[in-house]
Amino acid sequence: MGDMFQAVVLIGTLLILLAGGVWVALALIACGLLGLVYFADAPAGILFATKGWDATANWALTALPLFIWMGEILYRTRLAEDMFNGLAPWVRRLPGRLVHVNVLGCGIFAAVSGSSAATAATIGKISLPELKARGYNDGISIGSLAGAGTLGLLIPPSIVMIVYGVSAQVSIIRLFIAGIVPGLMLMVLFSGYIGLWSWRNPDKVPPMEPAVPLREMFGRLKLLLPVMLLIAGVIGAIYTGLATATESATVGVIGALLIAAAGKSLTLKSFFESLLGATRTSCMICFIMLGAAYLTSAMSFSGLPANLAAWISSLGLSQYQLIAVLTVFFIILGAFLDGISIVVLTTAVLMPAIQAAGIDPIWFGIFLILVVEMAQITPPVGFNLFVIQSITGRNLFELVRMSFPFFLILVLAVVIISMFPQIVTFLPEAMR
Repeated sequence: MGDMFQAVVLIGTLLILLAGGVWVALALIACGLLGLVYFADAPAGILFATKGWDATANWALTALPLFIWMGEILYRTRLAEDMFNGLAPWVRRLPGRLVHVNVLGCGIFAAVSGSSAATAATIGKISLPELKARGYNDGISIGSLAGAGTLGLLIPPSIVMIVYGVSAQVSIIRLFIAGIVPGLMLMVLFSGYIGLWSWRNPDKVPPMEPAVPLREMFGRLKLLLPVMLLIAGVIGAIYTGLATATESATVGVIGALLIAAAGKSLTLKSFFESLLGATRTSCMICFIMLGAAYLTSAMSFSGLPANLAAWISSLGLSQYQLIAVLTVFFIILGAFLDGISIVVLTTAVLMPAIQAAGIDPIWFGIFLILVVEMAQITPPVGFNLFVIQSITGRNLFELVRMSFPFFLILVLAVVIISMFPQIVTFLPEAMR
C-alpha cells in the first residue's frame, strides 16, 4: 500500500507539473527531490551531484551531439528538395504515386539525421507544398508525413537508440543493426497503406503525370548520390567495425559539411545556426537524462522499482502478456512525455522485470522505440504533430485524425515483431 501511495504521489506530481508547463527536466528533478525528502532517508543534494555526473559522464553519449549536429547541417541544405526530385519519377506508377515520396524521403533522411522532428520538418517543408500544388489529398499527404517522420527514431543512426543503449547498458552498434529490418518493414507497411487508401479512393488521387524518359530518371538519381554516400560512410563504418558510433558520427558531421559546402548552402551564418541548434537540442536531452536519473535514484531509495519489478514478476505474465501491458502503459505515458524522457525514465525501472521475463534487451530496445514512435503522433505531447502544425497551420485534432491510421500501423508493427522476434534479432546475431 505504501508503494502504491508513493507511486500515485510521484506520478501525480509529475503530471501536474507537466500540465502546468514546467520543463520536463525540472519536473523530473522536482519529483526526485520530493521522493527523497518524504519517502527515503537519503541526502538529496549529494545524490543530485553524483547522479548528475553518472548520467552524463559517459563516452557513448559523445555520439549524441555529433549526430544531432549532422542533422542540423543537412536540415539547412537542398537535400530534401533534391530527394523529392530524384525519387518522384520512380513512384509515379504506384497507387498513391508521389505520396510515397514522403515515406521514401523520410526513410532516407532518417538514416542521416537520427531525429524524428528534424525528419518530419525537413521532408514536410518540401513535400507538402509540392503535393498540394499537384492536387493530392491533404489527409493522406499530412498523415503519411506524420507517420513516416517517426522513422527518424528507428532507422539508424538514432538519437533515441543511443540514449537507450546508455540507459540499459547494451551495445549501441547492435541496436543500430537491429533497427534496419524493422525500419524497412515499417516503410513497407506505410507504403502499403498509402496504396490501399489510394485504391479505395481513386477520386482523391490526381491523374498519372507524364512519363519521364528513362535516361532522365537515372539522371535524377544523381541528386541522391551525396546522401547515399553519406549513409554508406556513417552506417558502413559502424557495421564493418572500422569505427565506433562516436567515430562514425564524426565522419557524418564531416560528410554533412562537405555536402553543404558543395551545395553552396554552407555559410558562416548557417554554420553557427546549425551549431547552436545542435547545442540546444543536446543540452535539452542531457538535462532530461539528468532529471530522469535523479528521479530513478529517488525511486530506487524508496524501494519502488524493486517492488514494482517483483510485483510484475509475481503476476506470472507470459512474454506476450507483459508486452501487451507495457504497450498500453507506454502509449498512456507517451500522451504526457516526449520519447527521450520515456526511455530514460522507464528503462532502469523496467529492465529487471524484462530480464526476469527472458526478453532480449536488444529486442526490447526496438520495441520501446516503436512505442516511443507512437508517442510522436499522440496528443497532447506529440512532437511530430507540433512540427507539422507549424508547417501547415492545421488544428491539432485535425492532425491527430489524419495520422491515426499510421498510429495503428505502428501498433501492427509491434504485434509483428512480438510474433516474429527474429525480425529484430537475426541481423545482430548474424553480424556478431
